Amino acid sequence: MNAREFTVDMVLTPVDGTEEAATAVEYAIAVADRYDASVHALYVLGRETVLGIDNGEVDERQVATEAREFLGDVETVATDAHVPLSTSMTQGFSPMRKTRHPGSVVLDAAEAAGADFIVVPRESASDASPEVLERAAEYVLAYASQPVLSV
Repeated sequence: MNAREFTVDMVLTPVDGTEEAATAVEYAIAVADRYDASVHALYVLGRETVLGIDNGEVDERQVATEAREFLGDVETVATDAHVPLSTSMTQGFSPMRKTRHPGSVVLDAAEAAGADFIVVPRESASDASPEVLERAAEYVLAYASQPVLSV
């Protein structure tokens, strides 16, 4: 193999159920398809959701249902493209650990999954209150050791 040849075995894409995340999934699957790789979709819960669950203000079962539905849609897209998919879910915020940031969660997951490429949703110019992954994009772009595509 030529030392300059670029290979990808695992593409990680963080998701949160937004349209921007769905777009990132499409790009991640396209990259995986191009390089005969697999995709890992990491569903990241934001600060408001985590605090709401902890305080009993947000129904944890409803959050899990919405995440499963979104990840089910991701699985359909991956299956249609014949791209292997794995999924997981994590909290992008912790009231106990100040160092837990959505960006660091994404990078830790990329390391744990053995991802060698990351596709992350970028900020939506139309949204006044950014979602969890929009806040993570800049961090991931700045600190990732893997190539990153921000879409």
